[in-house]
Amino acid sequence: MPELAAGLRAIMPAGMALGGTDGVQEPLWPGEAIVAVPHRLAEFAAGRAAARQALAALGLPKVAIPMGADRAPIWPQGAVGSISHCAGACMAVAGQQADFAGIGLDLEPAQPLARDLWPSILRPEEVAADGLDALRIFVAKEAAYKAQYPLSRQVFDFQILRITFQDQYFTAQFVLPVPPFAAGDILQGRVIKAGGFYAALCWIAPETLR
Repeated sequence: MPELAAGLRAIMPAGMALGGTDGVQEPLWPGEAIVAVPHRLAEFAAGRAAARQALAALGLPKVAIPMGADRAPIWPQGAVGSISHCAGACMAVAGQQADFAGIGLDLEPAQPLARDLWPSILRPEEVAADGLDALRIFVAKEAAYKAQYPLSRQVFDFQILRITFQDQYFTAQFVLPVPPFAAGDILQGRVIKAGGFYAALCWIAPETLR
């Protein structure tokens, strides 16, 4: 994952930190236990280890990161972050709430998105040239959804967000209100392709909500 990590660090804003695992499974900390099949348990443990690395890179203590009732990570007070894992990669990003109101990270292998998934992910105006183009839209929407979720605590489908690209940069616009976001509100982020993966990073500045 070195190429992927380097690519992400190149697009991360100041004040954000990255953590990742090298495939060696680490034990869960007290308070993190979940009931899951071995494969899912290994993913969960890797994600928590990556999250602790990100916290440490910020100069914050390494702590347990339990799963909430909504299955979202419970970050320590004053911190915000995002965890993503897929086949072959597991990483986490973190920042302080004084700098970020929300952060979203998504990783996916650079493989074409199955065409039967396009209608549930792409809006009519989001034109994809091929499966990799559709995947690029998907990772952007995943990252934007993760970034906004700690603020809205609402589950919605991907038709609510409209993605527009300009090179590596993207905007995710709400087409319907999802409080505290109004219809027309925009989140910003970046998408890269590195090390055989697509990665999307989205972050929300606290002042955008005032």
